[in-house]
Amino acid sequence: MDKHHQQLPLAKCSRQQRCSEWVFRDVPSDITIEVDGGTFSLHKFPLVSRSGRIRKLVAEHRDSDISRVELLSLPGGSESFELAAKFCYGVNFEITAANVAQLCCISDYLEMTEEFSKNNLGTRAGEYLESVVCKNLEMCVEVLQQCENLLPLADELKIVSRCIDAIASKACVEQIASSFSRLEYSSSGRLHMSRQAKCEGDWWIEDLSILRIDLYQRVITAMKCRGVRPESIGASLVNYAQKELTKKCSLWNPSNQQKVDLVSGLNGHERLVVEAIVSLLPIEKFAVPITFLFGLLRTAVMLDCTVACRLDLERRIGSQLDIATLDDLLIPSFRHANDTLFDVDTVHRILVNFSQQDDSEEDMEDGSVFDSDSPPSPSQSAMFKVSKLVDNYLAEIAPDANLKLNKFIAVADSLPAHARTIHDGLYRATDVYLKAHQSLSDPDRRKLCKLIDFQKLSQEAGAHAAQNERLPLQSIVQVLYFEQLRLRNALFCSYPDDDHKPLHQSWRISSGALSAAMSPRDNYASLRRENRELKLELARLRMRLNDLEKEHVCMKKSMERSNSRKFMSSFSKKMGKLNFFGHSSSKESSSPSKQSQRTDSKLTERT
Repeated sequence: MDKHHQQLPLAKCSRQQRCSEWVFRDVPSDITIEVDGGTFSLHKFPLVSRSGRIRKLVAEHRDSDISRVELLSLPGGSESFELAAKFCYGVNFEITAANVAQLCCISDYLEMTEEFSKNNLGTRAGEYLESVVCKNLEMCVEVLQQCENLLPLADELKIVSRCIDAIASKACVEQIASSFSRLEYSSSGRLHMSRQAKCEGDWWIEDLSILRIDLYQRVITAMKCRGVRPESIGASLVNYAQKELTKKCSLWNPSNQQKVDLVSGLNGHERLVVEAIVSLLPIEKFAVPITFLFGLLRTAVMLDCTVACRLDLERRIGSQLDIATLDDLLIPSFRHANDTLFDVDTVHRILVNFSQQDDSEEDMEDGSVFDSDSPPSPSQSAMFKVSKLVDNYLAEIAPDANLKLNKFIAVADSLPAHARTIHDGLYRATDVYLKAHQSLSDPDRRKLCKLIDFQKLSQEAGAHAAQNERLPLQSIVQVLYFEQLRLRNALFCSYPDDDHKPLHQSWRISSGALSAAMSPRDNYASLRRENRELKLELARLRMRLNDLEKEHVCMKKSMERSNSRKFMSSFSKKMGKLNFFGHSSSKESSSPSKQSQRTDSKLTERT
């Protein structure tokens, strides 16, 4: 169809007035067409010569001389019918990306095909769609946007699928061309890809953000099938989510108490967007920033998205948790007014996913893991980073009065024992929890402190723990025991020519960090051995504590039966036996002062 050079001033007049500008003015109209949004007084001959549908309607009512036709559910409404009527009257107008989808749908609805007229509207619109629109990515996006109001007919006519295939193909070609343009020779003469902050072939990312979510989802799926880079797909998802969800994500206010009302007031569009974006995320790691994944997870929790959607996000975050920050883990809780300030259950599931991933990597045989002295593997370094992150997270949530003990322990215990080489962070978090929850019973305090390996405390943390009144007595005894071992090892290291070897010489001296003189694999095997030795020593310590308790009972009975002089004599003897870290070898009895001097000299010899 020829393009016209002068547009008709259609915007300044009503539908009936518009028709008077291009219909036969000297011939009275003999048919009235009613469509959604307007009424047209036209002539039968131009319409029946091009439209098979109107021809059939007129033929069915030939005897009654029909003068009024209703076309309900007309695709595109009165605007589309006006363009079709202009074509029937031979009025020139321009086919563009803004109206080609409407013309294709209205021509199909009115049956304006080659069967009724040569070079009919359906043929003209189809040729323009194929030869012009499908060769230009921006025009395809514009046509898809117009198809949003023409579904499902536009889908049945394959307008949507043709535009989607064209967009995917063009994006892939643009990306390949951009990759070739980034090839350059290095100083050594080798061909390599130059690094750029943003790929020039990804200019289409902004264009796709205007599409509705259902069409956008189909476009991204087609791009993934065509082989578009995961980084480009991720960048497009981030851009689309920021435009659709930014306002909703900023609605949450930590000081707002009406959390339930906020969630219930949101419509389902944002939930649909989040679930669709999660389903489109590339399977490759680092295709999208982890902060974006956490943002999606917060929004999914707030909007109460499906369980599968949230679990998928938690699994993806768990696979790259080592690059997360403390602010990422602080996910607000939106469920109940009396719940914790932060969503501890979600973080616990993320940690479980991370630990399960680490366990799957540890299923290899020990020989294949420790057969060389190579540097620590990424999984080991990731485990150390996550352990520090978890300890900081525990210290952050510990002051929450609504935080239950079982949840705190579950988060702290979600990592394997070898994840923490030093327990200072875990001790600090535990101390904060004990300070904020002073009503804990003694069994609960002992249960909580079992998380801490006091052997892995640094010298400063050990000194603090030894004077910490919030710790149970058993924990303080363990701290003193390990502090004595540390001091003993330090003294023997100062005198290497001594014939006596220090007890548990392989244990850490000043901190729980790995020894630099040993390879990571040897350290791992050493940790396992030390763990077994520590369990044996703890068992011996429990036995000694039981003996002390029995001695204490005997002392009380003796005090009740004896007079004060006998009591002082018996007390001196019992004090000589109270040695936490060794058995007394002296069988002589003497005055209390001499007995005390002997006890001090024995402790000095052991240390």
